[in-house]
Amino acid sequence: MRERTLDRVRKLLAKAERTDNEHERATFLAAASALMAKYGIDTLPPPGTRQTPGDRVVILPAPWAREKARLVSLVAQAVRCRPLLIGRGDGGQRVHVFGFAADLERADVLATSLLLQMASGLARVRPPGELAAARAYRRSWLLGFTDEVYRLLREAESRAESQATAAGTGTALVLADRRAEVDLAVAAHYPRIRMAVPTTSGTGYRAGVLAGRHADLGRTGMPAATARELPR
Repeated sequence: MRERTLDRVRKLLAKAERTDNEHERATFLAAASALMAKYGIDTLPPPGTRQTPGDRVVILPAPWAREKARLVSLVAQAVRCRPLLIGRGDGGQRVHVFGFAADLERADVLATSLLLQMASGLARVRPPGELAAARAYRRSWLLGFTDEVYRLLREAESRAESQATAAGTGTALVLADRRAEVDLAVAAHYPRIRMAVPTTSGTGYRAGVLAGRHADLGRTGMPAATARELPR
């Protein structure tokens, strides 16, 4: 059943990647984000079951490496993983993501598709003004797209969590325990974390938000060091 659900999600994402019709994207968004959130709840173990969180390092190449890293980070955060930006290396910006296996899988499926959707959306952007202003516009568009995707994902996750909690399945306790386990795994790798808040001077943020609203959401351990976490 879980594989069938993921297959349905991937098909919705593939349709979203192929269409330029915003209404179709919006339809895919509603179905796919709900399916992915439900999948995250369905894969939770019974209360008292012991599991160990894992981790993976994602490398995002230029162009717009930092903005891509931010998208990957917030998608991971939305689906109950813990992402940290650990800087440049191996040809791009690196994001170290901690989480349980099913959530890492959800983050990977979603981020892979949303990076493609973000790139295709940015290619259609026609910013006003000269070159310097155009780059600022594009960057603010990317930030707006990412913030809106994060908001929509979190709404779907919150609905699924609330429904499961209301059913009296012990979901709230399981989720709290898993958050604590992930935090311990992060602390073991990175005892010191400092926060970073992105800024923007461009005027494309609202256009990016609108594009994100129509996006379809249904698609090695590192040595101890100081890392920057990307908050929403």
